[in-house]
Amino acid sequence: MSTQPKTFLTEEEYLEIERKAEFKSEYFGGEMFAMAGAFGMAGAKEPHNLLVGNLFATLHQQLRSRHCRVYPSDMRVQIAASGLYTYPDVVSVCGDRRFLDEQRDTLLNPNLVAEVLSPSTEAYDRGRKSEHYRTIESLSEYLLISSDRVHLDLFTRQSDGRWLLTSAGDLHDTVELQSIGCRVLLSDLYEKVEFSPA
Repeated sequence: MSTQPKTFLTEEEYLEIERKAEFKSEYFGGEMFAMAGAFGMAGAKEPHNLLVGNLFATLHQQLRSRHCRVYPSDMRVQIAASGLYTYPDVVSVCGDRRFLDEQRDTLLNPNLVAEVLSPSTEAYDRGRKSEHYRTIESLSEYLLISSDRVHLDLFTRQSDGRWLLTSAGDLHDTVELQSIGCRVLLSDLYEKVEFSPA
């Protein structure tokens, strides 16, 4: 067991390190955490990469002529209520975008956050990370996409603050993303995605 004291970083120290780093890290409670899978050194598997790319392409095409933006996994999001800094797989915002500072690399007001699930991150994305995301006042929808089968879960904030779950699991299904006015056909989302044998 290590007897060395932990070194805690301020948010400013984290950002200074992170902006120069080769690999992405989350920040929470004064500590940096290396991100695995899609952002770590090992890289993400093909289904994860295809799903992120397909979702980004689908949303980008529908948002091109509107006052909305969609960002892939390089856009950091800061969650003010909890202090978490993280990198969603896909994030979108309509209307005015608010950033942490003039670097414009840390978004504060997403309307939609999407995560592609993998075995190593699914529990975190469904659990604690979901709790963090739901504290973002501007967030209306949280989309979780399975990478081992055709399935997604969409959590939509209701007017009373509760979250409504809508699930889809057939290639013929369509999901409406009301927060940004887009439709996602699962056949488009899962195009060219091949699953590993169980």
